[in-house]
Amino acid sequence: MDKKIITEFLKNVELFKNLEEKEIDKISNFVKVENVKKGNYLFKQNTSRENMFMIFDGAVDLVKTTSFGTEKKLNKFSKYDFLGEGSFMDNYPHSTSAKVTEDSIIFSIHSSHINELMKDDSILVAKILSQISRIISRRMRQTTNQVVDAAAQYISGRTRKEHDLLGERDVPYEFYYGIQTLRATENFNISGVSINHFEDLIIALAQVKLACAKTNFELGLLSPKVADAIIEACQFIINGKLHTHFVVDMVQGGAGTSTNMNANEVIANKALEIMGYEKGQYEFCHPNNHVNLSQSTNDVYPTALKIANCYSNKKLVAVLKELIDSFKNKAKEFSHVIKMGRTQLQDAVPMTLGQEFGAYAATLEEEITRLEQNAKLFLEINMGGTAIGTGINADPKFPEIVTNHLWEITG
Repeated sequence: MDKKIITEFLKNVELFKNLEEKEIDKISNFVKVENVKKGNYLFKQNTSRENMFMIFDGAVDLVKTTSFGTEKKLNKFSKYDFLGEGSFMDNYPHSTSAKVTEDSIIFSIHSSHINELMKDDSILVAKILSQISRIISRRMRQTTNQVVDAAAQYISGRTRKEHDLLGERDVPYEFYYGIQTLRATENFNISGVSINHFEDLIIALAQVKLACAKTNFELGLLSPKVADAIIEACQFIINGKLHTHFVVDMVQGGAGTSTNMNANEVIANKALEIMGYEKGQYEFCHPNNHVNLSQSTNDVYPTALKIANCYSNKKLVAVLKELIDSFKNKAKEFSHVIKMGRTQLQDAVPMTLGQEFGAYAATLEEEITRLEQNAKLFLEINMGGTAIGTGINADPKFPEIVTNHLWEITG
């Protein structure tokens, strides 16, 4: 790749933005360019840190392997984003993995080059390490805020005024949710467990809102500018962002209205930000009039729950299949171990321990069949039914179009 393209790219990477032209040029000499196919990893959890990676084109998911062996997506990275900058400071093992989710062009710099550069230009290295320290500090602060409480993100003291039928309230400026979510956190402080603990539900809500925005635009009910902003905001959430702003309690009254409004407000405020407006300027993108257009909690919430259940069921089935394989392996291993079969709490006739484990596997295989059969019931949705199932306030064409869009979005 042409060196000029590399240097121009580096200027837009946050890590190098404060460097001078000659310093950028010096760094570009160490850049290695690679084409990485979808499904490959830039680095894996528990491997030593060796390279810093920058995304020139494509997308990378930051994932963590759970105790069940499944991968949980923590964040999504795209052009100009970078990962593994900690390798410039030490070779401590990665706590996460970086999985390439589409064919990508990746720039990398090996940590050994920083050691070489230290001998030649220690001031440049000091600038880079100083910037890395600031970035790591910021990420740690954000992580702490997410772990402790979404409210801990309230740093500046700045607020915005929002109003509903009950009056005005001051909403912390940093928050993407609005007044109705704020009231819900006060009204339904029941379990102490917020809906952001349920990632599949948050993603499903965003997918439903995305399908609705596309449908409303197709029907001429949303302007291109507003529709595009809502669609981008929904995709932002689907990619794992802003989940900490879904703060209503998992146990609540009102058939999920607070959850629906939480989603509407977060999406509306992100859409406003995308269009260049301030959070709370709802005259340009309103949680109800635009994000919730042609919808009701009574069709959005059950549809999102069904989609989330489908996602959760797939994860459950995958884990059960692993357990079945383990039982089958034990059935072979114990095929020559004789034991007494028991009936009515008494010894009966001989059998092998392998047969017993084989029975466990067969039972679980039947359970998977039942789970997959029952999960098909979740494919029936009521989008377009609105509040009471009559479709009032929705275009007659809405149900069919939104279902097709939702089918495409969820795969």
